[in-house]
Amino acid sequence: MRYARVSVGGRPLWGRVGEEAVELLSGSPLEATWRQPQSDSGPEVIGTVQRDTAVWLPPVIPPVFYAVGMNYPRHIEHAARVGDTAAVLPDRPEVGYRANNALTGHLSPIVKPVEVVGRFEAEPELVAVIGRTIRRATYEDARASVFGWTIGNDVSARTWQHQDRSFWRSKNSDTFKPMGPWIETDVDALAQTTTLRVNGEERASFPTGDMVFDPFDHIVELTRHNTLHPGDVLWMGAESACQIEPGDTVEVEIGGIGVLSNPVHLEGNPS
Repeated sequence: MRYARVSVGGRPLWGRVGEEAVELLSGSPLEATWRQPQSDSGPEVIGTVQRDTAVWLPPVIPPVFYAVGMNYPRHIEHAARVGDTAAVLPDRPEVGYRANNALTGHLSPIVKPVEVVGRFEAEPELVAVIGRTIRRATYEDARASVFGWTIGNDVSARTWQHQDRSFWRSKNSDTFKPMGPWIETDVDALAQTTTLRVNGEERASFPTGDMVFDPFDHIVELTRHNTLHPGDVLWMGAESACQIEPGDTVEVEIGGIGVLSNPVHLEGNPS
């Protein structure tokens, strides 16, 4: 099943995505009470919109936005070759945080601030969406806690990344985290291929599951100290990145999930 959030008359609504239309729902499929075995209730269909006219929002606004870095061996090897002293294989799963203000939806623009100089890059990432409250999870608990999977594009301003003691600008500026187009609940995400294209030209392709630590390893480690809640997201890092510029269109495809596409605009210039 594919679930999305769309804007209808300026109102955000959940929807169930079909081949041609999105069935609008009366509430969120993440609500645990609707997914209990003893319950036959659930969000009702309250209308439809056509997929080709839908205004796509980020498929979830997370209570907490977790993000993993340096989680693909080839990414770490490349970073080490270019002099990043922090680029070493991790010996345990670790996560960071990102800001919800950076989220934007499928087909919405990535806006490059006019102050950005140097490398402005896209990184294609698998995103796990948590579907239940969980603490001190076993590996099997962690697997069961994932409601579904979506796609993220980790946009970064590298000069800012090296200038700031935190990533507050370089990774958290408005529109720097496209996510979508929907949540896919029925896919073996780690068996897929992740592909990054710019203006239709393939720039990167790698096995999605070729990670140092997989999403479930991270969930086990996270929940030793943090409680995860429905709607929390965990971005899983990327194997490679590529330069993007205003005027480009960036696509991230993960097999079995879909394609996340966003144009790149310069701040103050809508095209």
